[in-house]
Amino acid sequence: MENVIEVKGLTKEYKNLKAVDNLSFEVHIGEILGLLGPNGSGKSTTINCILSLLKFSSGSIKIFGKEMSPNAYDIKREIGVVFQDVAVFEELNVYDNIDYFCGLYVKDKETRKKYVNEAIDLVKLDDFRKFYPKQLSGGLLRRLNIACGIAHKPKLIFLDEPTVAVDPQSRNNILDGIKMLRDNGATIVYTTHYMEEVEIICDRVIIIDKGKVIASGTNDKLKELANIEEKISVEVINLDKKYIDKIKSFENVDDVEYNNNVLVITYKKGKNNIVELMEYLKKENIVYNKIYSERPTLNDVFLELTGKELRD
Repeated sequence: MENVIEVKGLTKEYKNLKAVDNLSFEVHIGEILGLLGPNGSGKSTTINCILSLLKFSSGSIKIFGKEMSPNAYDIKREIGVVFQDVAVFEELNVYDNIDYFCGLYVKDKETRKKYVNEAIDLVKLDDFRKFYPKQLSGGLLRRLNIACGIAHKPKLIFLDEPTVAVDPQSRNNILDGIKMLRDNGATIVYTTHYMEEVEIICDRVIIIDKGKVIASGTNDKLKELANIEEKISVEVINLDKKYIDKIKSFENVDDVEYNNNVLVITYKKGKNNIVELMEYLKKENIVYNKIYSERPTLNDVFLELTGKELRD
């Protein structure tokens, strides 16, 4: 499969800190790659190195088969970047903002007009083209930010937390737009802390921690790597700690949490765990409201691979 990005042996050091440590990975043409990691994992540093916004200590970066550098303007013209912080001009309306950013790459007025209108249509801002940023809601502002970054029709797009702090309707609209960009031929590198979004739109996932790739593959492959077989949740009021401790001792149980009257049990293996649990609850005359079993989510896998401790 042809690679749009090739990162080999990338290392970035800050005095005594290795933010990126001999990192290697590829991004395939036409895919949405989820680039994930906890705070301080080296994810943002990696992206800034790829974009030549940071000098790195060693390694190599190729984009479209060419060495990336600060002066590689032919490569940069084919890249769109949408950072988490909204970056638009307050004194320009929606149309003029998109036109300005598109004009940095597309000089022909007729072509630019076509591209701007297509970007407005993609993010569904047609009713707001004369609005100024201060008149837009948070979701509309995020959609404007995306339109400004992709209007010039880049082949490679970096999206950093594009749905942060927006309502569900805006989030769905943004995710649909991202999938449409992929379907229209763009390759996308997507970073987010919303694991459910990754499961919805990403074709492949790379998880970085401490500057290294700790896991990569499809969502299903990552769930296999984490070796989590099943999660069982039980709604039970005021469950005594002695019962929780007993459940923890079950052969296949890996972890047990009890919060807000919901008991969540994570199993590493086993196919009939729910039967064993129900029999135990019946034996101890423990009354419960609901019990259900589910496969682990990507969020479970992420915590399993990177740990549950708080990060700065």
